[in-house]
Amino acid sequence: MNDVKIVTVAKQLPEYSRETAAILPLVEFWLQNQDERFRRKVLKIFEGAAVDKRFSIMKPEEVFTASSFEEKNAIYAREVKKLGVQVLKNALKKSNWKADSIDYIITVSCTGIMIPSLDAYIINDLDLREDIVRLPVTEMGCAAGVSGIIYAKNFLKANPNKRAAVIAVESPTATFQLEDYSMANMVSAAIFGDGAACVLLSSEEDATGPKIIGEGMYHFKDATQMMGFDLTNEGLKMILDPAVPATIAEHFPKIIHPFLAKHHSSIEKVEHLIFHPGGRKIVQTVEELFGALGKNIDDTREVLRLYGNMSSVTVLYVLERFLDRNLEKGAQGIMLSFGPGFSAQRVLLEW
Repeated sequence: MNDVKIVTVAKQLPEYSRETAAILPLVEFWLQNQDERFRRKVLKIFEGAAVDKRFSIMKPEEVFTASSFEEKNAIYAREVKKLGVQVLKNALKKSNWKADSIDYIITVSCTGIMIPSLDAYIINDLDLREDIVRLPVTEMGCAAGVSGIIYAKNFLKANPNKRAAVIAVESPTATFQLEDYSMANMVSAAIFGDGAACVLLSSEEDATGPKIIGEGMYHFKDATQMMGFDLTNEGLKMILDPAVPATIAEHFPKIIHPFLAKHHSSIEKVEHLIFHPGGRKIVQTVEELFGALGKNIDDTREVLRLYGNMSSVTVLYVLERFLDRNLEKGAQGIMLSFGPGFSAQRVLLEW
């Protein structure tokens, strides 16, 4: 039986960080020429975002000073290379793997543009094999952490005795728009932070860790306008429809129950919810939906509080919390994230 297991998850944070309270004066300064009611509303959004702290590849002061798309993308490219290399090193150390034992590398990022993609630089820096199979995932937004695991699982299922690394590195602060006073920009500025994560997976017989017993994607038809980026001369401009939480709630039963039934499971059997913290409202919506089923998403809320929403990276920080606990044999967990498309990505795990 060719099982695919998640062997380890590691994280790496950028060097700069600030408590939300320390960011508020910068927000006030940024919005000084705006209407006072608007300013108060935005400060309330920051205060009520359920994010206590966030990390950044730039000093917070740099984030709030005008710079061109070119300059911000250059900082993104420079810093994500460092974070990507370091987070893979962290994961290799945690699992006692050698760098040249990896057969498949998937890099995930949607907050900047790099060609060649991040994986090429990681291969060179850590001297990975010349015949390693590369897959950069660039346009799936917040869902891509789970997407990367799905692609790795399919590769490993088809190839016994192989190893894969999924490396997600995001810098939403590099996409922050100084001249955009839309609510989408305000909300995203209030919830997003930067970070990196790496998941190592294996189809070797002696691999340890929870096995992937099911995976699937769910596409919301005719919902491309819900979430994403517009590419403008100033950079990547956030699109965020306020209807996202309500749309998730509407589709929720169809996303969860048929998927679990297909893999001979049910919500009663799934004890552990590894959910992407998209933002306070999405977390509240999903918490109510799962709460009605007798489950909690405390780890999701805690990751949002400690780091903010780091796009594709965030769900992997939630996953790490579960992997670091020695869960009982047979326990099941469902990974769930939402992203542009609009789509839901799911992975069912068994310890």
